[in-house]
Amino acid sequence: MKKFLVNSLTVFALAFVTLFGSLGATAEATATKNDDLIIINKHYNKLIYYHNGYVEMIEPVATGKSWEKTPVGHFKIVNKIKNRPYYTGRIPGGDPRNPLGKRWLGLNANGTNGDTYAIHGNANESSIGKYVSQG
Repeated sequence: MKKFLVNSLTVFALAFVTLFGSLGATAEATATKNDDLIIINKHYNKLIYYHNGYVEMIEPVATGKSWEKTPVGHFKIVNKIKNRPYYTGRIPGGDPRNPLGKRWLGLNANGTNGDTYAIHGNANESSIGKYVSQG
């Protein structure tokens, strides 16, 4: 994929995720040198990953079944969990039925501590790019 520098006029985004606080509380749509930034565009169900101000990856993602299920704002990734259990369905981590997949990047969204909202894997590839999740 071609890398290109992004400025605030070229970015349309609805949710910003800062990787472990690399940007301050007044994060902007543009990443500065040595900063990583993830933007989730709920309208197009796309995740855009910026490294040092350059687009590194654009991938389709699933978002909330309804608009309000996926929060909007600037959030930090506050925990990383490999094979997180799906507590609601009592499915252990690593189980192929686990809808959370193999990786969990917990966000501090809506006053939570990274245990409620996350960028996470998915056990159902056909749901990617659709409005299907609980958050």
